[in-house]
Parts: sequence; C-alpha cells; structure tokens
Amino acid sequence: MSTYQCSPPVNSLVLYKVRPARVVSVGEKIEIELDGGHKRVRPKDVALLHPGPLHRLADLAPQEGELHAAWELLEGSETNLKDLAELAFDAFTPATAWAAWQLVSEGLTFSGTPEQIQARPREAVERDRAEREAKAAEERDWQAFLERMAAAAPAPEDRDRLGEIERLAHGQSEHSRILAALGHQPTPENAHRALVQVGYWPTNHNPYPARCAVPTRDPDLPVPSLIEEDRLDLTHLAAYAIDDEGNQDPDDAISVDGDRLWVHVADVAALIDAESEIEREARARGANLYLPEGVVNMLPAQVTDELGLGLKPISPALSFGMLCDAQGEIRDIQVHRTWVRVERLSYDWVEERLDEGPFAAIRALVEPFRARRHADGATGLDLPEVSIRVEDGQVRIRQLLRLGSRAMVTDAMLMAGVAAGRFCLERGIPIPYATQALPEGLDTATDLASMYARRRRFKPTRLTGVPDLHAGLGLPIYTRATSPLRRYSDLLVHQQIRAELTGRSGLSEEEVTARVAQAELAAASVRRGERLSNQHWKHVFLRENQAWRGDGVVVDLDERRTTLLIPELALEARVRTRDTPSLNDRVRLAVTEVDVPGLASGFRVLG
Repeated sequence: MSTYQCSPPVNSLVLYKVRPARVVSVGEKIEIELDGGHKRVRPKDVALLHPGPLHRLADLAPQEGELHAAWELLEGSETNLKDLAELAFDAFTPATAWAAWQLVSEGLTFSGTPEQIQARPREAVERDRAEREAKAAEERDWQAFLERMAAAAPAPEDRDRLGEIERLAHGQSEHSRILAALGHQPTPENAHRALVQVGYWPTNHNPYPARCAVPTRDPDLPVPSLIEEDRLDLTHLAAYAIDDEGNQDPDDAISVDGDRLWVHVADVAALIDAESEIEREARARGANLYLPEGVVNMLPAQVTDELGLGLKPISPALSFGMLCDAQGEIRDIQVHRTWVRVERLSYDWVEERLDEGPFAAIRALVEPFRARRHADGATGLDLPEVSIRVEDGQVRIRQLLRLGSRAMVTDAMLMAGVAAGRFCLERGIPIPYATQALPEGLDTATDLASMYARRRRFKPTRLTGVPDLHAGLGLPIYTRATSPLRRYSDLLVHQQIRAELTGRSGLSEEEVTARVAQAELAAASVRRGERLSNQHWKHVFLRENQAWRGDGVVVDLDERRTTLLIPELALEARVRTRDTPSLNDRVRLAVTEVDVPGLASGFRVLG
C-alpha cells in the first residue's frame, strides 16, 4: 500500500483530476506534464498510479487483457491498482496501471481509489450495465433525431418529440431542449419556423389562436328549446339585416314604421339563461373569434341557427323602437319582445339603392342623430380596413370602402345602444355602459398621417357600471346591445332587460361588474388572436405574391426609417428612403422579403 502513499518520483504516472500526467520535477510544488502542456500543482492535487519510469504520455497505449475474468475472480472482494493490473494484464507498467484505472473509473465492474478497489457484485453490475446500455441507446436515438431535424426529414415516430416545440410555438412553455440542441434561441417564432421547416405544420399554419389561449372550436353544449311567450307581432314591417356578404351570424335588423325607427336584435337571452352552463361558457370566451379561415363562436352553432335574423321565415327578437327629433335627440323609447320577418341584404347591394324606398327613409331618420353626434365631438378614425378570407387555401384580401350603407347601419345600431342604455338607466337596471375618455391633443385633420397619429392618442373603450361620455362616438350614454350572438357584454344587457320585461330579478350591480370583468379579459385575448391572425395571413399573402407592387402612404418620419400605411393591405411598413419624403406622400413599393413566423415583410421603394 505504501506504493500509493509516498511522494511521486520524477517520471512517475499520476492522476490529476481525471487525466493522466507525468511528473517532470518535484519541489514545493510538483511540475506535471499533461496532454497539451505543463502545469505546477500541489502534491495533494495528484494521486500516484505508477512509480515509473514513464518517459512519454504517448506510451500509455491501450492494453489487451482479461478484464472480465479479473472481475469474476475478484467479485465481492477488495484489491489495489497494482494487483488488479497484474491480474488483468500480467504486468504492472505505467500503461497497464492506466488501463486498469480506466476500468475502475468507469465504475461498472470496479470502484474505489488506487489504494482500495472494490470488485462490485454481479447484481449491481448487471443492473448498471442495463441502465447504461439503455442510456446509450437513448443517446443514439436522440442524436439520430437531431440529424433528421437538421436535415428537415423527421420520421413518423418523431411526432411526440415535436410536441415539445409545438408547446413553445403556442406560448405554452418557454424552453425547448430540441431547439437549444439545434442552436436556436427558444422563441415562439423560432419554434414556428422549425415546425414548418420539418413539415410538422403546414406552411401557412396560423398559430395565434392557440398562442393567445383562445378556444378554436364552437362550444358543444345542449341548447334548450325556445319557450312560448307573448310577443309583439311586428311581422307586418319590412325588416332588413344588412351586413357584409357571407356573414353567418345576422343578429340585427332595421325597420321603419312612419317616424319610428325599429332596431331588431336576435333575442339570445330567450335561450341563454343567466345561470346556465352556456352562459358560463360564453362568459369564459368573451366574444366570437373572427379569423380569415373561419369563425369560432362563443355560443353553440344551434343558437345562431335558431335565432339568427332572416335564417327562418319569422324570427324572435328584442326590438328597440324610438323616435329621433330634428335636433338628433332620441325619445319615446320602446323595448319589446317581438316576432319579425327579416330579409338579409349586403352593404354593397343596399349602397346602390340608398336613395330608394325604405333605405332613404332609414337614412332620413338616422341623419339628425349622426349630425348631433358630430356636433358633440364624435371623431372617427378613417384608416384603411380590409376583409381577409382564406378560401380553398388562397388568401383573398379586399379593401373595405367607406360605404354610406355601412355608416347608416352603424348609426342605427348606435341609436339602439343609446335607447337600451337610457331604458336601463331610467329603471335602475344594472348593465355595463361603454365609455371612452377624451383623447389628448385632438385635431380635426382628415389626412391619413393625422389619422395614424390620432389612433395612438385614442383611449380604449371601457365597460363600467355608470354611464359616462363615449368621446369617440360623441354620446353621453351608450351600451352595446346589438350583437348578443357575437359579444358577451351585449348578451348580458339582453338578459338584464329580459328580467325587467318578464318581472324577474336580474343580476346585481356587483354580479354584473364581476361577469363583465371576466368576459372582457377573455375578449381581450380574442381580439389579440384576431389581430395577430390577420397579420399572419397578410404576410402569407405577400409570400405567395412576391411580385406584388402597391402604394404606401407616408404617415410617420424618424431619422432612420419612414413609416408607411399600405391601404390595399391595411398593413404598416417601415422602409429606408434615399430622399426625405413628406407626410402623406404616396410611394410605390415592392416586396423584398417575407418572414411569416416573425410577422415581418420587407419593402423597397420603386423609382
């Protein structure tokens, strides 16, 4: 045993950490030679393996020996490095000492120190060998998987592993061992790129609904039958549900009865009780999710089938009737549960007939209200808008024109919102009122650059239990009440009005506030999912149409980049320009590059 306890002589073989070393000189410190250079260390930092002489580390060549036989002979007993080397290799030399120590340090059949080595029992050896083989096989499988990923050629058995990247792409985790191994930062964008590259996701896959954690399927809940109840019969009045072509959830319509304007709204509260499971699901969703590839409803599809205005010959409605005087003041408000007969029309079709029959009468009734709103400070944002549809795999983008028919319907719906708000306020019915604070530094300019700057100063609309000014609409009192199929807050207003009309107790102000808070949190995620999805499909469109050319309007300037709005795409772009443009200048643009996962497209100025 003293062989391992004495100070190591010159040219001896020692162990430094886990590496072999040759002693070059001995003093207060020991100079050792390592593969790659010399080093001075303390005596206690090395362990003697063989007294030498060892003239070169290169002499520590691999050795042939009876390693397994040595372990079988020694199983369960103790030995030392010298005896183990002689038993396994029939000699104790620097080379066999190092070979024997490597066997010990491997830790499978032997373990311990040079002075005291244990031959491990067979049961422990077989258990550890199986574990090591399994681990080695797992590592080989992992490396093969990484090679397939690098070659963008995953195998069918890789789908479970790719779920790890998908969770990161959907924002459900922050880490990915796979992306890290491939040398990529663990971001949702990089995960998106990787999944598309290997074919796990289709090229045009839209990850944003999942990333925003919003439901991507309609609720699957049983819908009760419509109850029989007394309703005011207004089927003798022509009623028109005017909306975009292809709209699938018509929930409002307009009638004229002499000087009275009627706004009929799908009577969703007739089916959705305030304490029902469907109501809780709608509250958890907040609103319909409108995507270019389709609509995800907050209510079961059967509700729309039963109550959508104009989908059946006669529809149940909650109708708001009102007069509007020459000063634009709404008076003589009536609210009834009704039967209505509705014809569905498109904005484009009505636009060509605004000066005819019923549409001219509707315009005449809403114009004083519109004039009153604008006199009271209503201010809109006349920024480009588009309709994006994905049809048969193709992205279709259509610019929405400023139609008189659309403005007419908007004003009629706002009148109904005022009527509903005043009806509830006068009766002490707790509902959410839509309010908006005055923006700072408001101007009256109508050019595109001014509209762009104004948008950034606008305050968000808030839902509160107390009526207050909605500055953007120019209304001192307003609630949302015309989209109960699409928006939870409208449904809640309907439920509260229905409770009043049927003589039942509605929700308290505290209950209304709590439900609105929950729904608005969900609706914010829905709006974010819609906004990001629209951007996604715009960039997909540009990637698939890289020969695109179009105009951009300068809306902002800084020292390095010019910000433009592209009206036909309703897309914001930042470009470098050789000359200094002026606000509202129009420039011709061409696409240079598109990064769909990064929601970024590059443009250059032509000419």
